[in-house]
Amino acid sequence: MKRFSFMLLLAAAGIAISRMAVISATEVTPPKGFVALFNGKDLTGWQGLVELPTRMKLLADPAQLAAVQKEANEKYLPHWTVREGGVLHYDGKGNSLQTVKDYGDFELWVDWKIGPHGDSGIYLRGNPQVQIWDPADWPEGSGGLYNNQKNPSKPLKCADRPIGEWNTFHIIMKGEKVWVYLNSTLVVDNVTMENFWERDKPIPEKGPIELQHHGNPLEFRNIFIKEL
Repeated sequence: MKRFSFMLLLAAAGIAISRMAVISATEVTPPKGFVALFNGKDLTGWQGLVELPTRMKLLADPAQLAAVQKEANEKYLPHWTVREGGVLHYDGKGNSLQTVKDYGDFELWVDWKIGPHGDSGIYLRGNPQVQIWDPADWPEGSGGLYNNQKNPSKPLKCADRPIGEWNTFHIIMKGEKVWVYLNSTLVVDNVTMENFWERDKPIPEKGPIELQHHGNPLEFRNIFIKEL
């Protein structure tokens, strides 16, 4: 497993170099093998939050699920807007944003930026979360699997950049295991992500990726994914 982690580190470094070259030319052109989850123009491929337990309950009633989703879109999407430079801005007053598509195993790149006392996260397969927050308030820093109870929940080190600057996550999920690189630093290494909604069960095989609302403004850009 140590060899696997080392190989992931090498791969992350290589992709980071190629990715930097790509996004300097255009904000929405993904690295080779990846696709853009956010096109830099509008919210195509995204929808308002309907939490995983609600979605699962309504699967047998597509009409009701569609109605609930329509309401979530009308209520929450206006709070997520696209700004110059392909930046996805959240005003802090709505709710989380989730992908229309469900994902299983994947690699994900995402840039994020928060303000003072900011708090957010990236949900994987509809479960919280790879943590984002202000290290001035939480010195352990961002990137940990915050809602884990039995497995490690904190990052290996604080690798956050100063508040107001862009940070970059490279997240790898295979089965129940998660690796997180924050600004090219490994902060989560082969950790089991627990099922937040049903603690006695493993995390679902598939689910949406979510950008978490926590009541404060934040921004994302360069969201790229490769299914494994």
